[in-house]
Amino acid sequence: MEQKALSKWLKLVLVGVGLCGLAVYLGVIPGYGVSLRSLYPEFSNRFWPWLIFIWVSGLPCYAALVLGWRIAGNIGRDRSFSMDNARCLRTISLLAALDAAYFFLGNLVLLFLNMSHPGVVLMSLLVVFAGAAVAVAAAALSHLVRKAALLQEENDLTI
Repeated sequence: MEQKALSKWLKLVLVGVGLCGLAVYLGVIPGYGVSLRSLYPEFSNRFWPWLIFIWVSGLPCYAALVLGWRIAGNIGRDRSFSMDNARCLRTISLLAALDAAYFFLGNLVLLFLNMSHPGVVLMSLLVVFAGAAVAVAAAALSHLVRKAALLQEENDLTI
């Protein structure tokens, strides 16, 4: 597949992920929260803390999408193996790790504030594991792209 076509497909996927995320963060989650609040009015004081907590957890995801867009642009310019892409992947790795830690600690804080349930904290470990997996995968890709960029720079200097 040509670099420009690959770049366009990656950007299309990133837009799709971003739109799906907006639908979930701005539609599904608040809608589910409102339905829970109407079913269990005694828990209505938990609605806004949880909603804000979840919205904040989405911010690193959108920062990673912006970095992914930058990587896709570099791929379209035939700069797949560049130090810029390696740095972007490293930043994505850090964002994923920080978001996973934030999500876990936030769930614990909400549990200790009596705004959550131990079962919810246990289920949140799946999200934390997914974030950790993304962090490790992005770190590995960053390492490989950095090594490939160094090899490419060496190769470009050789006649």
